Amino acid sequence: MLADDDTARFITAKGRGLSEAEAWSETAWLIGHWQLLGFGMFVVEDRSTGDFIGRVGPLRPPWWPDLEIAWSLAPSARGKGYATEAARAAIDWSFETLALARIVSIIDPRNRSSRRVAERLGQRPTGETFTPFRDPCDVWEIRRRDWEAA
Repeated sequence: MLADDDTARFITAKGRGLSEAEAWSETAWLIGHWQLLGFGMFVVEDRSTGDFIGRVGPLRPPWWPDLEIAWSLAPSARGKGYATEAARAAIDWSFETLALARIVSIIDPRNRSSRRVAERLGQRPTGETFTPFRDPCDVWEIRRRDWEAA
C-alpha cells in the first residue's frame, strides 16, 4: 500500500510511494507507537477474504496538536465506505477508552476524499492548521459532547 504514490502522497514525509526499507521503518514506527502509548492504528482487513486493505486508528506523537484518527486504504479498497466505517469504530474506541475532549484528523486541503470521510464522521474544520510533513494541513475535529449526542 505504501509503495503506491497516490496512497503515499498525503501520508508520508516524502510525499511519494515508499521503498520496501522505508515501508519497514514506517511499520516499525507504528508498532513503536503501540508499545510507547498503548494504542495506535488498527489493521483493516476485508471480512470475506482476510486480505489487508488498510490502516485506521489513533495516533498521538508528542508534537501532534491532539490525538488524531487517521486512515489510509489500499487503492482497491477505496470508495467502498471502509474508511468511514473503520474510522467511526476507531473514534468510538478512542472516546470509550481514552480521556479525550476531542479527536482530530489532519487533512491536506487537496485531499477531497478524506475531507468527505471527515464530514461523514461528523468532524468539522477548526480553522487550525498543522504541518506534519511538507505542506500545511487542516485540522478537523469531533468533540466528545458531539460524539455522545450522536
